[in-house]
Amino acid sequence: MNTQSLLLVVALAAIGGCIGNPLIYRDQPLVAQVENGMSKRQVLELGGPPLHTTRRTEHPGTCNDYLFHHNGQSQPYLVSFDSNDRVDHKDFFTCADWEAEQKNAKIPFYMDPGYGKMQSGR
Repeated sequence: MNTQSLLLVVALAAIGGCIGNPLIYRDQPLVAQVENGMSKRQVLELGGPPLHTTRRTEHPGTCNDYLFHHNGQSQPYLVSFDSNDRVDHKDFFTCADWEAEQKNAKIPFYMDPGYGKMQSGR
């Protein structure tokens, strides 16, 4: 990983600890319109290029980091893709935080009945 990518991941992880009110962003196209199963191309058309794309290590695929801004505050958001470049998760996390959560999970994400649903309170 190059230095610039590492700095971005660290910055996004730090911002991840300062999560504001996700309801503010509910009308953002990435939040309101992206659904599980959508193609990566469809997501890019809705949300534009991500800040950063990482290859997932726990489960094959990639993860796109986005950053929303409102009233001087920033809110991380991720859209994750399976090995077929189809959305399999979206959430108000950074990709690094979500990957760490998956690594520490006792139940694999694909067996979790709540997987892929928006998490509130994060």
